[in-house]
Amino acid sequence: MKKHLINLLALLCVSASSATILAADNQLTDQEKKDGWILLFNGGDYTGWQCNNGKEIASEVVDGCMQPYKSGGYVVIHKKQFGDFVLKCDVKMPEHCNSGIFFRVENPKNPVHTGFEIQVATGQGTSCHDFGAIYDLVPLKKNTTKGPNVWNSVEIKCQGPNVSVKLNGELVCEMNADEFDEPGERAIEGAHKYQLGGKKRAIKDFARKGYLGVQDHGHPVWYKNVKLLPLGEKN
Repeated sequence: MKKHLINLLALLCVSASSATILAADNQLTDQEKKDGWILLFNGGDYTGWQCNNGKEIASEVVDGCMQPYKSGGYVVIHKKQFGDFVLKCDVKMPEHCNSGIFFRVENPKNPVHTGFEIQVATGQGTSCHDFGAIYDLVPLKKNTTKGPNVWNSVEIKCQGPNVSVKLNGELVCEMNADEFDEPGERAIEGAHKYQLGGKKRAIKDFARKGYLGVQDHGHPVWYKNVKLLPLGEKN
């Protein structure tokens, strides 16, 4: 009986240790390293990042989290460009939030009209302006947000023309950019931002490689565990 109890305690210690390793913030697991994941944010400073206007980031790292609020730019972007990839991060919002995760931004000085955005916002709707939607292009299949003041996990996959979004482990939005082959086309009717802002292009003609980042849209939003898996040879 005593031996059985000792073995049980040892097993519990190993399990607790493994859980701690898996739960460590802003680190890659051994398996992620083997699979080729890249840690984009180290949890301590903004190495590898800058404002989209080229300035250094004015906001501080808060409790091991990226905090783009009052950064000095519209989007805090990673200095390296990426094409096909899987991007994961954890996001926590305040009670009222309107922000976003940008990717495949062609021109950092104009991220709104030359890239794509996954909406980060409070609310329970399923429009193209709710959490997890491809902003102004494709609405949600369903809303799986856990709400404000808690961590929500986001996964964005880009491969060729295909973009998909998982929120808290569930597929909530998908887009095939090649289906929007005329300027102004999107998944639903109505005016949207890609009809504005200079030269009008079909969504299928947007860059398949560009900058990614998180938006400073006037609300404090927290990001951690920002990691990326390159897909193919386009990165």
